[in-house]
Amino acid sequence: MTLTEIAEKMQRGLDRAPLSDSLKFDCGEAGAITLDGGTAYLADQPADCTIRISEDNLGKLIRGQLNPMTAFAMGKLKVSGDMSVAMKLAQLLK
Repeated sequence: MTLTEIAEKMQRGLDRAPLSDSLKFDCGEAGAITLDGGTAYLADQPADCTIRISEDNLGKLIRGQLNPMTAFAMGKLKVSGDMSVAMKLAQLLK
């Protein structure tokens, strides 16, 4: 999945259940997706919580092929900022 496809999928989740906080997926050189309220931006913007993850692993996470807790434990994703915001990610992936 490309970042554009991932952002579109996340936007569908935000359309159902907007976030009250902001969350950024930082994929390094590949780019970033910032979720703010009810909008997914393909941009590196300030956020309450930042998740650093490779584009490939973010695609796996979105498709349900990578468990977020396992990915965190294995160092495949790193969280900085407000950890409680990261926990809201599950509502987007339903």
